Amino acid sequence: MQLITADPRSLKDNPDRSRQSKSSPQSDALLCASIRAIGVVQPPIVKLDPEGGNSYVIVFGHRRAAQAIAADLSEIPLLLADPSDDLGAMQSFAENIAREPLNPVDQWRAIERLVALGWTEESIAMALALPSRQIRKLRLLANILPAMLDQMARGDMPNEQQLRTIAAAGQDEQAEVWKKYKPKKQDPQVSWWEVARALTTTRLLAKHASFGDDLAQAYGITWVEDLFAPADEDSRYTTDVEAFLGAQQEWLANNLPKRGSVIEANEYGQAKLPAKAQQVYGKPGKGDLTGWYINARDGSVQSVAYRMPEVKKPKLVKDADDVETVIEEVEAPKARPDVTQKGLDMIGDFRTDALHEALARAPIEDDTLMALLILAFTGTNVTVASGASDNPYGQAKCAPHAARLIGEDGRLSFDRETLVQAARSVLIEVLSLRRNRSDSGLIARIAGDAVGADQFLPNMATEEFLSCLSRTALEATAETAGVPGRIKVKDTRAALVEHFVERKLVHPAALLAPSAEDVRSWVGRYTSVDSELEDSHDDPNTVEDRLSGGDLVDHSPAEEAADEGFREAAE
Repeated sequence: MQLITADPRSLKDNPDRSRQSKSSPQSDALLCASIRAIGVVQPPIVKLDPEGGNSYVIVFGHRRAAQAIAADLSEIPLLLADPSDDLGAMQSFAENIAREPLNPVDQWRAIERLVALGWTEESIAMALALPSRQIRKLRLLANILPAMLDQMARGDMPNEQQLRTIAAAGQDEQAEVWKKYKPKKQDPQVSWWEVARALTTTRLLAKHASFGDDLAQAYGITWVEDLFAPADEDSRYTTDVEAFLGAQQEWLANNLPKRGSVIEANEYGQAKLPAKAQQVYGKPGKGDLTGWYINARDGSVQSVAYRMPEVKKPKLVKDADDVETVIEEVEAPKARPDVTQKGLDMIGDFRTDALHEALARAPIEDDTLMALLILAFTGTNVTVASGASDNPYGQAKCAPHAARLIGEDGRLSFDRETLVQAARSVLIEVLSLRRNRSDSGLIARIAGDAVGADQFLPNMATEEFLSCLSRTALEATAETAGVPGRIKVKDTRAALVEHFVERKLVHPAALLAPSAEDVRSWVGRYTSVDSELEDSHDDPNTVEDRLSGGDLVDHSPAEEAADEGFREAAE
């Protein structure tokens, strides 16, 4: 090669270059900035124009020449190559890949050019350090419609699964689909998933075939390798669905095991069991049967175990002359239940309304009210994340405590001491301040402050807890306790531990009482309900209705008489 200089504007582009599509604007801007700063480091390779004259044709370096023009360079260094070099195609391909990756369409075009020059797929893969499978995969783009290839070369690429589906379809099918889904002026992007969906054909995989090569040849099945599938699995497939299913049926008929029968499958690929048959999900028993069927969705042979109900033996009855008569037992028709499911739903609504009305208006003693609150936590519609156990995903177990309040007659029956113990146990199950899903939040701190839980806090002057404090917090704690600070943090911790051997240290952050501002903010969320209750002091029934969450209604004379009866009973 000979080193020369020339104006980059006088160079001609090679019409047979590898990169047909435009490179990214970011890479072009980066290359232009580099050339403007330090010039062209690696000269482009050119050759004499085969049509004659003193002009040069670019072999490698189209982007460098273009960006040199953009950088306003009047001359750049060039390497004049021998035009008879047979490795030009491979050199151009390899150099473009090394500088900026080509899109798949340009890679395929370069590979096809190399194949036309006599290169094999294996030699191309070896020269480019690419897997042979990748070369074969790119060559599948030869099956793509040219109009689709032009769209892909603009950077609008489908994903690998969509590309595989499109490449598997014929050119005529692709052309018909492309007419419908090709880009419009108002929408230049192609909806490739719609294109792939329109070209999707049923594929039956060879790995689902139970038959061998002999039946495959007999039914004329030709396997096609799916080059887009993972390399470590059998990716052969066929689109001849009828031939595949026919071969599977013949194999199944010739290999049906004992106590096995051929059954049908529904459109969802599930087996259709015989009438009154029950499917066996565990280990089949000695008298169970096996049904074999072909899953129409993937063509695989599958089996299902089932058992048939026992056949009742006919009953023989002898008359006076010892003549036996066969009597067939006839199952009695099922009687209609006293209340239908809809009726039970209505009863549930009636009971709920009556319960809510009684809770809002009927007189309830204090002990009974406390017992009812305990029972409410054991309802099947109540789930409480409990902090009473070490399991952070545990739930409150209030039922054992509530069961102590039920008498032998199935009604509430308890003494005062039992009620108090049950209430304490339920509160322990429900209230929690652990830093996980069982945290009850602010209300648990209010409750803890009300019962004086601070006095039950343990001594926090331990190495384990003090190591969780920052240096500033540790020194502040030591100063409050009257312990002189040390130069090393570990010495300060040791001094605090020794100081509180016979005393108890409670860090201020561990105290249960919340700040008054936090409590006022929490209470403020519900002041609107209190203001409504204050405005409704004329009618006590209105207050009760709002407390119960009901609408404002006028009570009938009968309801007012019932309320009077409730008040008399309470007195």
